[in-house]
Formats: sequence, C-alpha cells, structure tokens
Amino acid sequence: MTGGAVNGSTGARDVAVVAFAQTVHVRAADNLSEVEMLMPVLREVLDRTGLSAGGIDFTCSGSCDYLAGRPFSFTMALDGVGAWPPISESHVEMDGAWALYEAWVKILTGEAETALVYSYGKSSAGDLPEVLTRQLDPYYVAPLWPDSLSLAALQARALLDAGETDERELAGIAARSRNAAEDNPWAQLGGSPGADALLESAYLAMPLRLHDVPPVTDGAAAVVLAAGDTARRLARRPAWIRGMDHRIDAHSLGVRDLTDSPSTRLAAERAGLFDPGAPPPGLAELHAPFTSQEVVLRKALRLGADTVVNPSGGPLAANPVMAAGLVRIGEAAARVSRGEARRAVAHATSGPCLQQNLVAVLESDGSEGGGGGKGVGQGQGTGTGEGPGTGEGPGTGQGEGGHT
Repeated sequence: MTGGAVNGSTGARDVAVVAFAQTVHVRAADNLSEVEMLMPVLREVLDRTGLSAGGIDFTCSGSCDYLAGRPFSFTMALDGVGAWPPISESHVEMDGAWALYEAWVKILTGEAETALVYSYGKSSAGDLPEVLTRQLDPYYVAPLWPDSLSLAALQARALLDAGETDERELAGIAARSRNAAEDNPWAQLGGSPGADALLESAYLAMPLRLHDVPPVTDGAAAVVLAAGDTARRLARRPAWIRGMDHRIDAHSLGVRDLTDSPSTRLAAERAGLFDPGAPPPGLAELHAPFTSQEVVLRKALRLGADTVVNPSGGPLAANPVMAAGLVRIGEAAARVSRGEARRAVAHATSGPCLQQNLVAVLESDGSEGGGGGKGVGQGQGTGTGEGPGTGEGPGTGQGEGGHT
C-alpha cells in the first residue's frame, strides 16, 4: 500500500502526528539500559495526548538486534511500554520511521484509531562501522568488511568526480547543520566554524573529513498517531500525513549510480510531494548522515532554495541509529504543528549509501482542532553521557529480517 494510493485525496482516513518526544541525544548513555532510556520519552509523549498506554490501539517499535548484541532485544523494551493487560504490538528490525509506516497503514485500514510508535538505538555499545558491515551483500561485499565510513567516502568521491558537488559545499552543509543545532536542546552537537576552517582538517576517508560524518549517538524517540476527529481532539494543530511511501534500490552497490537515489524520487512521487499544483515544502528534515548524501537527496526530492533543510541540525548533529529517521518525521511534524511550515517533507534512510528510503509529506490544515489537546510539540526525554561522538557514524542499517 503506497502513499499515492491512500493519501487524503482519495477519501481515505486522515491520519496525523499528534505528539512527539525524544531524548537528549548523547555520545554514550552507559548508565542507562534501553528501557531506562525509553521510559521518560514514552511517558512524555503519552502525557502530551492525555492517553495511557492502555488507551492506545496499536504499538509498533523499531530497533536493531545487532546494536544490542542479542536476539529479540525489542521484547525487553516492551517493559517500558507495559505489555499487561495484553496490547496489540508489532516490531520492525528497521529505523522507527518504518514502524511509523506500519502504524499508519494500520490506522488507514480502520484496525486502529490511535498508535504509539517508538524506536531507540545505543550505537556506543560496539564498533558501529564494523557492526554495520553485516547489513551488506553477504556473498560479495560483506566478506571484504568495508565499513560504513569507507562506503560513504566512495559515494562522496563519485559525486565529486561527476561534478555534482565539491568539498567546500560539503563543508558548508556541515557548518549550516551544526549551527542550526545550537537552537535544538535535544541535539548532541551544536555550533561549527565556517567552511574555510573546516577544510583545514585532515581526511578521515578521502574525501570525507570529521565534519562530513555524524556523531556516534545513543538516543530514542516516540510518536503518537491518531485518525480524523480523534487527532483534532488530541492536538490543537495536528500534522497530517498526506502521503507516505518507501522504496529500495539494488542491494549490490556495483549496479547502482551512487550519485542518484531513484528510490527516494519514486517514494516522494508516490507520497504526493510532486503533485501538480502542490506548493513546495517549506522545510525538509532529511536523514542524510553524511554531508554528501544531502546533495543526493536534495536532487532526488527536487528541493529548491526556498526549502529550509534540517533546521534541527539533522543527523550531523545527532544520529541515534534506528531512531534518527523517526526523529526526522517527528521534527518535521513538530514544526508544522507550531506553524513554522504549512507543508513539510520528512525522509528516512536505511542501509549503505541510501539503499532504502522513506518519504512522508506532512501538512497543517490551519485549524486549531479540538479543545484539550496539547499539540505535537516535543518532549524532553532524559539521557546521560557527555561529549561529542568520534565522527565514525554510519547510515542506518537494515539489520536482520527487514520489515516484519
């Protein structure tokens, strides 16, 4: 079921983001388990709607067993939700953006009126670039053990060789993103010198420098979805999901043009981003862990100069693997709810070099909705740990099993 087949123009149910919360993202939350990291976020997002866990019709989570180092690790996280009395629950071994997609479909089909979506990742527990080699083609690529930073460098080199960008533009993306994050109290990193100063630093993997890669991040996020009048009752200004779709490019890196992202473009088309007569999005939250990937995504999504990109700082400021994509949707929804944009696009990715991509189009109808809702807003979940990451960030990975 694609966004183009079920968006608001077809008479299907209207579904909105009515609440969003995230942790204060940190380099390492060593003194917190996944459950302890999640519980403040879950409590905050439910408090914003006035709902209890028992009042939610469907719960869906996203995480990765590879990060936790044990199978079925998501079942332990359910302690933070409360699984008794029994709840309707599902899980995807993916970024939480894909869990949100499943919950959205569940509501569209009439099987639920409300849904709680959450995701989390403790990237600091192991050598993340090495861990994510396990998401690669197991026959030809994974045995070579190319880490996520090296693969991103290959993509960046392809872009430079094709004349799509240059190192100064990439440094400018990094500076803009991390300076924007100074206004984001949940970001891990904030503030940056100018492009000239950044270009004086050494290469990590040519042509990528430290500023071109995301920090290693521990964090979590949660979203509440609701349909129609329920959404209007729970939030003064719901952020309506007008379309959402996800697509995948070839698993083999050797058969892909790394300077382009056809799956992102197709997902955006099916989600309604390019609909005739539709205004361009006022803002875009792009899940581009590496500066070079923003160049690819801006082209695929046809974003012009009037679209503000990653006003939150994006994954260059905080990149909790398995939650960063859900954060992009939550950040976009929160800004639509606050009236900062009438229309926004949110993007999530998974796998090496933008292999899998999800696009969501969010809009405000301009109404103030019902009486008691608190609006989407953002919760202030807690986290601990100090200091920036090492810059050895990956893109998010599929993990095992894909979407279930």
